[in-house]
Formats: sequence, structure tokens, C-alpha cells
Amino acid sequence: MNKLFKYLFIVSGASFFVTLILILYGKGETAGPFLILSLLLLALGMRSTKKWKGFSFTVLIFAAVSLSLYYPQSLVQIGDFQYKKLIVPLLQIIMFGMGTAMSFNDFYGVIKMPKGVLIGLVCQFSIMPVLGFGLASLFNFPPEIAAGVVLIGSSPSGLASNVMAYLAKANVALSVTLTAVATIIAPFMTPLLMKYLAGSFVPIDFYAMMISIFKMVILPVVLGLVFNYFFQGKAKWLDKAMPIVSMSAIALIIMIITAAGRDSLLSIGLLLVVTAIIHNLMGYLLGYWSCRLLKMKEQDCRTIALEVGMQNGGLASGIALEMGKVSTVGLAPAVFGPWMNISGSSLATWWRDKGTKEKTTK
Repeated sequence: MNKLFKYLFIVSGASFFVTLILILYGKGETAGPFLILSLLLLALGMRSTKKWKGFSFTVLIFAAVSLSLYYPQSLVQIGDFQYKKLIVPLLQIIMFGMGTAMSFNDFYGVIKMPKGVLIGLVCQFSIMPVLGFGLASLFNFPPEIAAGVVLIGSSPSGLASNVMAYLAKANVALSVTLTAVATIIAPFMTPLLMKYLAGSFVPIDFYAMMISIFKMVILPVVLGLVFNYFFQGKAKWLDKAMPIVSMSAIALIIMIITAAGRDSLLSIGLLLVVTAIIHNLMGYLLGYWSCRLLKMKEQDCRTIALEVGMQNGGLASGIALEMGKVSTVGLAPAVFGPWMNISGSSLATWWRDKGTKEKTTK
């Protein structure tokens, strides 16, 4: 075991033990600093090991959420400035980074792999929205919380699914193409699904949502693509910086939303977590077996399962803000995001170690 990880883990464990003692003695409100310190040290320790490095960002997100729950006022506003105004600009930065990681060649995958792309898109924009609507109705969430569950299911996949496809030894080319195409058609598909599924919970303005998504996603992604086309290989500093900037932006968005919806989250948080787990795992399961039934290759099945199960939580958060309901509709994306990182990393690692049936047969 790495020495640094060992020492950090010991201090992290001690801080977490203090947290548990304070909670057991009814002093949970004073446990915040110890819990946050425990999670931060654990995340730093994981970064120093090859095996657990991939989970460090998820632990860091939990630290950020804990900070938001214990000290919400520091993340709601400062003076007359409300932090929620940062969500859309942060999302645009993330989407620009996504564009710089793509190229126009990624869209040629539609021609090269039409079957995989078509099946992936149909699965993504049918399984998750319907599951979201069903779970929101089953658990009888308040209307705006229910709309948030449908929203996260109606959002396209993000770059995280591409990383997981790489880790799982799946079809990375198909994953990138699916993410690119799903992102491009999101301004039409997401408002349409919200109109017909979430419209029974809250009023949905189809055209306003379409324009919002175009502004938050399409413009920055296109700018990123153009930047990559003209400056590919000439701005290596940007290639290194954008993943860090994007992860920081995601963490900040989750913190702002958690702080804004703290009271609602504390009242229904556990049920929302259960919903996130069921929704996400069913997405993987149905996405994978739908492809198996259609006789697709193992690598393609894994790819589409990850694309279906992992949604773009940042986009969903931005849409919730544009709807003026970030503290309610935005809660589901804030809860689903960290869990998808945990489940996606775990599933990808398991698949990587398992290998593929094609290789085993050979």
C-alpha cells in the first residue's frame, strides 16, 4: 500500500469515526468539519494509488455535497449575487471542453456503424425517460421533484460514458459517436420527452427549453469542435486543463444545487437516492440485454449499456435553472450524478477484468 495513501486513510478513518460518535450522541450538526475532512483526505489518498484513482472524483463530490448540506448559505449567495447564476456559464465551459475532445470525424461513425448508432439512440431516448416517469409516479414524488427525475432520464449521455467505455474495453468509437449525435439531437428530443412525460407534473414550454439547450449545449460544443479543428495539437495545455476545469465545474454545479435545495433534499433525500440507483442500474441492464437480443457484439452491448445508463447531469441542471426550478427540478440531477460515477466506474472495472467473450472464445 502506498505510504501516503496509508497515512491519509488513517487520518480520514479517524475523522469519520469522530463524525459517527458525534452523530450517535445527537451532535450531528457539529460533525460537518470532521465529515468533510474525512472525505477530502480519502479523495487525496485515492489519487495517489493506481487502483482507486478513478473513484477519487466521486469521493470529492461527496465532500462537496456534505459542505453544501452543512453550510448552505455560503453557497446560495454572497451579497446580492446568487451563485445559481454561475450554473449556465459553467455548463457552457463543460460543453466547450466536450467539443474540444471531439472532432468532426466522430460524426462519420453514423455512416460506419449505423446499426449501433441507431439502436443506441433508440435505447437512450426510450428506456431512461420511460423509467424516470415510471419511478417518479411509483414513488409519488412532489410534482417538481418528479419532473427532475424525468429530466435526468431525458438527457443525453456525456463524456463520462466515453471514459467508462474505454475502461470497460468496449467500443470507444461507438461511444464517442453516440455521445456526439445524442448531444446534437438533444435540443429536440429532450424538450419533446419532457413535454409528453413530465408535462403531467409541471408545465413545460417546449420551444423555450429547446432554445435553452441550443444555447447551453450546441453553441459551445460547435465552438469546441471548431477550436479543435484549427488548433489540434497546438494547444496541449488546453487538453490537460479542460478535464480538471470540467470536473471542478461539475463539482461546483452540484454544490450550488444541493445548497439551494437543501430542505427538500433532507426530506426526500433517501428515496431520491434509491430512485437514482434503480433508474441507473435498470438503464445498464435493459441497455445491455436489448443489444444482446439484437445479436450485437459484446463490446457494442457494453458501450450502449453505459451510454444508456449514464446521463449528462450538468445539462439537466442547466435546464432546471432555465426553468426557474433549480432547487426542486434540479435535485434529481444533483443526486444522480455522483451515483452514476460510482456505478459506471465499478461496472467498467468489472467488465475490464472479465474480458470479452470474443477474446475468451479465441
